[in-house]
Amino acid sequence: MLIANISDFRKDIKTYLDKVSKNFETLIINRGKDKGIVVMSLEEYNSLMATNHELSSRKNETRLDSAIDKLKAGNTFSKDLIEE
Repeated sequence: MLIANISDFRKDIKTYLDKVSKNFETLIINRGKDKGIVVMSLEEYNSLMATNHELSSRKNETRLDSAIDKLKAGNTFSKDLIEE
């Protein structure tokens, strides 16, 4: 995680944005007492939104937890794909 104040960000905006996009860094721009802005790559944002959606209902969360438990326990199987 990177942290910068607004002045430093303005001075070197390209470098900060390159680090965010290339290194999957999250940048917090401090704007004063308890105020700030978070900058992240679009890919990271989309990933967070997908996770949020997957965990948006208790039913989905339970199904995912169950699948993870089965995988950890080695309770898996394989299927061949049907090619047409």
